[in-house]
Amino acid sequence: MPNDQTATAGETRAAAGYRVIGTPRQKVDAVAKVTGALRFADDLVLPRMLHCVLLRSPLPHARVVRIDTSRAAALAGVVAVMTGEALPITFGILPITQDEHALCIERVRFVGDPVAAVAAIDEETARAACDLIDVEYEALPSIGSIEQALTTPEPQIHDYADAGNVHKHVALDFGGVDDAMQKADVVREDLFFYEGNTHLAMEQHAALAEWSADGKLTLWSCTQTPHYVHRAVSKVLSMNPAHVRVIATPNGGGFGGKSDPFNHEIVVAALARRTGRPVKICLTREEVFYCHRGRHPTLMRIKTGVTRDGRILAMDFSSLLDGGAYGSYGVASMYYTGALQTVTYQVPTYRFRGARVFTNKPPCGPKRGHGTPQPRFALECHLDKLAEQLGEDPAAWRLRMLQPPASVTANWLRIGSMGLGPCIETVVRVSGWAEKFRRLPFGRGVGIACSSYISGAGLPIYWNSMPHSSVQLKLDRSGGVAAFCGSTDIGQGSDSVLAYCVAEVLGIEPADIRVVTGDTDLAPVDLGSYSSRVTMMTGHAAIQAAERARDTLAGAVAVRLGIPADRLVFADRRVFDAQDPGRGVSFAEAVQMAETKQGAVGSTGSYTPPKSPGRFKGAGVGPSPAYSYSCAVAEVEVDPATGIVRVPKVWIAHDIGQAINPILAIGQVEGSVYMGLGEALMEEMTYRDAERHMVHHHPSMLEYKTPTTLEMCDVESYLIEEAEPGGPFGAKEVGQGPLLPIPPAVANAVYDAVGVRVDEVPCAPHAVLRALRDKTRGKEPRHGPSSFPDYAFPDPTLILTPAQGGDGREADHRPHSEVGGPGRGT
Repeated sequence: MPNDQTATAGETRAAAGYRVIGTPRQKVDAVAKVTGALRFADDLVLPRMLHCVLLRSPLPHARVVRIDTSRAAALAGVVAVMTGEALPITFGILPITQDEHALCIERVRFVGDPVAAVAAIDEETARAACDLIDVEYEALPSIGSIEQALTTPEPQIHDYADAGNVHKHVALDFGGVDDAMQKADVVREDLFFYEGNTHLAMEQHAALAEWSADGKLTLWSCTQTPHYVHRAVSKVLSMNPAHVRVIATPNGGGFGGKSDPFNHEIVVAALARRTGRPVKICLTREEVFYCHRGRHPTLMRIKTGVTRDGRILAMDFSSLLDGGAYGSYGVASMYYTGALQTVTYQVPTYRFRGARVFTNKPPCGPKRGHGTPQPRFALECHLDKLAEQLGEDPAAWRLRMLQPPASVTANWLRIGSMGLGPCIETVVRVSGWAEKFRRLPFGRGVGIACSSYISGAGLPIYWNSMPHSSVQLKLDRSGGVAAFCGSTDIGQGSDSVLAYCVAEVLGIEPADIRVVTGDTDLAPVDLGSYSSRVTMMTGHAAIQAAERARDTLAGAVAVRLGIPADRLVFADRRVFDAQDPGRGVSFAEAVQMAETKQGAVGSTGSYTPPKSPGRFKGAGVGPSPAYSYSCAVAEVEVDPATGIVRVPKVWIAHDIGQAINPILAIGQVEGSVYMGLGEALMEEMTYRDAERHMVHHHPSMLEYKTPTTLEMCDVESYLIEEAEPGGPFGAKEVGQGPLLPIPPAVANAVYDAVGVRVDEVPCAPHAVLRALRDKTRGKEPRHGPSSFPDYAFPDPTLILTPAQGGDGREADHRPHSEVGGPGRGT
């Protein structure tokens, strides 16, 4: 065992209490009983697995004065106790926010921050030991809201923040918004709030680490990003990354909640190294709520100027995000709240101002749609209000102002295929929109909303020129193919897509392919299952690898058949002459011929997205190889006596490019509808005494409200297939985009049903009742935020748009009058 693997006092006393006598087998049994080992044979003793439990802070913000672990270490059955001094190196998912310790050393920043860990012979003993750890805290002032963070610069939750407790802020002006706004005939401004919510994956977070005799570490974890977990564990443990292996286990749901590296993964790895025994941890449901990394609570202000005929001239969007206690993906999340407004509708000038603040609550991060459901809710409800103000049908108006395909937006995002028009036309037709909108009896209504989402991010988290995804193939002389890739299947079916792509190129069946994924030792790097990137990026890499393997086989078979290689067809597990299909060989024979000619047959493929045209600071968030589009119509029933909103049916169309597996795709669409429905109506991360204690109000699946099968609506799903030139076989994403239109469609339908606006998520019964009460009193029939903090955003960086002759970089002057008039600073 390594030098630091010393026995605890309790274990030493237990060993002293045994007198080992008897046969060799009996002696091995006795040793196993004392040391916690398992005997599999007379001469083989393996270490027994230990269970880890984390001791978490009961305070939202405090200095750690003292930790005394002596009583815990003395408890019988305890093998190791660890505190933060053993793991001083920080980690985090983004290179600019390496702000987390595996175990807190000097300060805790939210209720649930871990301060110590125990490894014991069973979970009950470990929990009992945690109760024996004495921690002395010195309470610090805590911050519980966006407004409080903006007005409380001290004490800083993190000293690297842009200003006080403002983690990050940004201001970008594409084209000169103020000048364009002055030319508008109608200018409207609205405020919206989107409450935070969590992923609620069925499976809690869990990890198991094993330290081998040769000094290597293996970590099994239900993670979405084994590559980044591998990076974090290697860093914190100061280990050679080549000696660390991370295996992503079959995953019981992720939705973004398992895409950060987590404390517990690093802690069990460290404990396995210290004890020389396997160490396992499985978080309780309450702990999962405190790990969180879910949807950011977001306050938004949107102002749009349009002409009388409904043409948008300018849009000004501001967002304030409650990021919780740590950075996580937060910088990217903030940028995403302002990135994709331009990819659905033509917006010639656009300004985005955003800020993410630190608070003493569980850290927020990426949840399905990562940073885009909040602004999409605001935009689609705002556009509905504008449509009514202009006297426009909201569906017809949206159709008239779509961003064209093969274009570049004002904020320098390159659009490929664009199927939003057919999506709108489809749901309008099948829902009976024209017969229902503004025509249903009081209490019933329909609403429409559109959306877009990325098919993978254009840049990696750690910027470099290496591929984002790679695939390695091994062809066996029996005709089987093994496909290796670092991607992780979290239930979305990406393993199947990998097999389909390879099988399609090689002309064999998916059943002939053995897929090996999510293992950092066996498979080449894939950056992970997030941002709807796997089909796009792993699919391209798989196709390239399969095409290279096909060329190798074709060369050998062409020689045997005496025909040009380009005449060969790969289909039905055969390789044959296109001009004479009877002449050919089986796929297995083709592999054998190639192996005879050159040795073992294998190939590799990789994929790197095309470069974005944007070159300004902040241009790294938003670009994608392709954008998917969705449109949904929701029908609601609102009880004016209780405020309860029911959604009997949703019609949704999704522009998927080309569906590789339509059944899987429909499942993703309907899963997104389900999750969007929960966010729209009931899900929220709320806290008791949010200004002081920040204890989660309902950290359990019993109390955290989410739709059951009884609340789930009927869904009619339509896949709009218009091949994307940049996608594998024309495919685009489907895993996240269909969630986005559901909350605004429901909110717009509530207005159609009872004539009140609920400008916040969730659209809870009390919010509906308050708006109805105000309506009866002659006040504005609305419930939502009434003010936006007067925060001093930085002066906006001006970037000229493509239409203004810009080059994607920051401009050193304002646009000339012929492209929008002389600009003024804002």
